Amino acid sequence: MDSRSAGISGKYTRSDNNRPDDHAAFSRRGRYRHATVKQWDNPPRTAPGRNEFYHSSGASSSQHLQCRSVNPAQDFNALVKQEIMDGLVSKSDHFGHRYDGRDHSRYASSIKKYTSTAKRPLNRAEQSQLMRFLQNFTATRSWNWRSLTTTLHSFTSAGVFAPHKSMDERVKLTQAHLLSTLLDAIIFNCSQKTEARNIDARGIANLLWAMAKLVANGLERTSEFNEAVVVLLPHVNVQKDQFKAQGIANLLWAMAKLADNGLERTPGLNEAVAALLPLVDAQKNQLNAQGIANLLWAMAKLIDNGQESTPAFNEAVAALLHHVNAKDQFKAQGIVNLLWAIAKLVDNRLERTPGLKEAVAALLPLVNAQKNRLNAQGIANLLWAMAKLVDNGLEQTPELKEAVVALLPHVNTQKDQFIPQHIANLLWAMAKLVDNGQEKIPALNEAVDALLPRVNARKDQFNPQHIANLLWAMAKLVDNGEWTPKLKEAVAALLRHVNAQKDQFIPQHIANLLWAMAKLMDNGHEKTPALNEAVATLLPHVNAQKDQFIPQHIANLLWAMAKLVDNGQEWTPELKTAVAVLLPLVNAQKANFKPQGIANLLWAMAKLGELVELKVVTSIFKSLVHKISENPQLSQQDIFMSLWGIMVCCARLSLVSNANKNNVLEKHMDDLFTRLENTSPDNEEDQTIIAMAASWLGRACPFAPHYQTMTSKLQTVVRNHLKSCLPSLKIEEEKSLNSLPPVDLLLPDHNMVIEVQGSSHYVNGDFKTRNGSTLLKIALLQKAGFEVIEIPANQLCNQDLRKPFIDQIKARVNILRFHNPE
Repeated sequence: MDSRSAGISGKYTRSDNNRPDDHAAFSRRGRYRHATVKQWDNPPRTAPGRNEFYHSSGASSSQHLQCRSVNPAQDFNALVKQEIMDGLVSKSDHFGHRYDGRDHSRYASSIKKYTSTAKRPLNRAEQSQLMRFLQNFTATRSWNWRSLTTTLHSFTSAGVFAPHKSMDERVKLTQAHLLSTLLDAIIFNCSQKTEARNIDARGIANLLWAMAKLVANGLERTSEFNEAVVVLLPHVNVQKDQFKAQGIANLLWAMAKLADNGLERTPGLNEAVAALLPLVDAQKNQLNAQGIANLLWAMAKLIDNGQESTPAFNEAVAALLHHVNAKDQFKAQGIVNLLWAIAKLVDNRLERTPGLKEAVAALLPLVNAQKNRLNAQGIANLLWAMAKLVDNGLEQTPELKEAVVALLPHVNTQKDQFIPQHIANLLWAMAKLVDNGQEKIPALNEAVDALLPRVNARKDQFNPQHIANLLWAMAKLVDNGEWTPKLKEAVAALLRHVNAQKDQFIPQHIANLLWAMAKLMDNGHEKTPALNEAVATLLPHVNAQKDQFIPQHIANLLWAMAKLVDNGQEWTPELKTAVAVLLPLVNAQKANFKPQGIANLLWAMAKLGELVELKVVTSIFKSLVHKISENPQLSQQDIFMSLWGIMVCCARLSLVSNANKNNVLEKHMDDLFTRLENTSPDNEEDQTIIAMAASWLGRACPFAPHYQTMTSKLQTVVRNHLKSCLPSLKIEEEKSLNSLPPVDLLLPDHNMVIEVQGSSHYVNGDFKTRNGSTLLKIALLQKAGFEVIEIPANQLCNQDLRKPFIDQIKARVNILRFHNPE
């Protein structure tokens, strides 16, 4: 006996001979096929005699149900009176396997009507009361298509299956049982011939919408759920000519939502999407404002989850964007969805789609008009979208700036409503806007200040992506402003969670986190135990995930490691291994690096100095440098970084007697210098780079650089020793030669320079491995005709250590005097 073919009571039995041919194949489907839903101990007061079944004839049951139909405006208790359920049980018992489920679906519709009138889904108390009432509500395979689709759609719309916090386990079990019986019957119906089961387009759209809604509300996708989706999808293609505009919108929304919640992109899903895309263009004039917003949201979600940008897809997007400009009826939620979708499309390289910029221009003024109707999620999504659009090259028009300014005060107003994802997205958005030129107005500062304490308060609720985005955002905010106590507290709170979530970080997170830590250190963050531990935690993951890094990750990681080392990070085996595994990836992916990535790579290779073998450095420079000098869109910062990097590479080659000098690198150096020749940088670092390039190339420096000078104690020690040994020796200190940075000691009569090299001149302060800056200065001085003697500062600690260096200088002076007598 298959108890599923009985109605709610489960008492009706029938012969196996009455089953459809393939019914047995489905007999074990459903998570609760042989489970018994435990009876509730305390029936609700509105349903006395809960476990007594009322049996009546078919006629009286039908009459009873009709007279008990409920006006949705009535109290909810009227929907859960026992006589209603008795009527359903009676009807199901009377007709048995011939029962088509129509009365059950009518009851489900009455629940939906109640919530529609109330303009809200069932609350927790109502849901709990209803689940007591429905504990044996069982759909069967005898139900017809319309009853199944109406029941699942109505119950889903009403929130019958919605999860609530601290739900009673019996409620969960009843929900699962009810859903399982519906899914099983749907699977069975879909396996039959379409004509026999009256499968229609509206029902398919409603079912897939309902199933997507269930997943969006947190339902776990069981194998039975996945199977139901799989058997429904082919019917989309079969019925494609029957779908109306709303059905198309709902279907694509549903597929996007399912894909976004982990549904595998099977051939069935791809074919269903492909079947629907041409219909978007065909029915575009029938779409209302909500339909347009939902469809563009769906398109953005689909492409974000691997959908190919096919001609049909692009045409559908273009058709929808055209109608955004034509419509002025978008509500607040629609505006949010549209701008979010457009930002996502742009982020997936669809920025050249016809009508995209016009659609953004049409929507931005509506943000200010609807700002008071936006909820917390809407505010977070809009600011994220605007930041994404700007980051992808959209001009910061007055309308965009006004929209941002209009939203910022609402961040403070709604600060207590933001969930962890909103907090992460908002701080990311503000950091990105500032990084792209957004003025740090009081409203922006207040919004940041309002959010930062929430980072500490919600620190245990952030997932790996949130942690990575937040630390990236804070590093950017610090880089574009200053440290505040709130920022320090937020950073400290997050760093402690890097280790806890280390196994969950994907390659992008690892790259962003190490970049953020390097940037924080570069802006004065102390090397706290938490920061050191976070760096140490992440470095092994570079090796573990090396094959998954894209070019941008590789460039950012090598930049970060160079910065970490430059700021005192110990050259540990893990750091050494991380650099070693990344270097071969540079040449392997050389064709895919963007100009900014190349600039970062050239700078990092140069900064690491003698840590990286010269042949590796020259190989990387030769393969990448032409892409930099030939790019007309290069930012000034990238030009400075690249120029400095090329000079260091040339310097290293010049300091090795048997190395082949590379005239090609000098040509690129000349090209980059020419771009900067007419600039007048206001910071010493950039002035120094131009002056050094001019010196190397034998060109006039376009300005007189100003250098700060400082005489070190050890420098004075060396000077005094030389004076005591050679009283007549002429010594000059902190002298700028050929517009270059000042040297420690100059012996002008002998063209000799003495450099007392402190720990900052060496990678990781080891007094052995010289960094790029040190190598470049020495090479430039030698190129200008000076002999350079380097004295590591650790060799001046006592008389015995410094004596060989003093003797070397004395010997060189005497030799030069002999060859050049006065």
